[in-house]
Amino acid sequence: MAETMHSEDWPKQMRKGFAELCVLIILHDKEDYGYSILSQMRKVDALAFSESTLYPMLAKMTEQEFLTVREGPSDRGKTRRYYAMTTKARARLAELMVYWESLRDGIDGLAADRKL
Repeated sequence: MAETMHSEDWPKQMRKGFAELCVLIILHDKEDYGYSILSQMRKVDALAFSESTLYPMLAKMTEQEFLTVREGPSDRGKTRRYYAMTTKARARLAELMVYWESLRDGIDGLAADRKL
């Protein structure tokens, strides 16, 4: 028997699906640390998610060689992990942006055709 997604679950699943794209967009111009990335995403309610989602994703993206990590000081004295995009990540971002634009345009077109 196939599981059905509860109506409350779909926004969470969509956020997870777009998380990698959002992280790469945030890191496009400069390196940043995890909590700052999380804070930037939380400024947009629809993109807000927890540390338990972000940090494993950053570790996976590092393992996949999309990100490099360096340790550096913070204003609180504790060491922070700073993440930066690799060349491989820049290519991935370009691919994801093409897909995003196609998806967005397709959904907009479907809605416009039906005057939604």
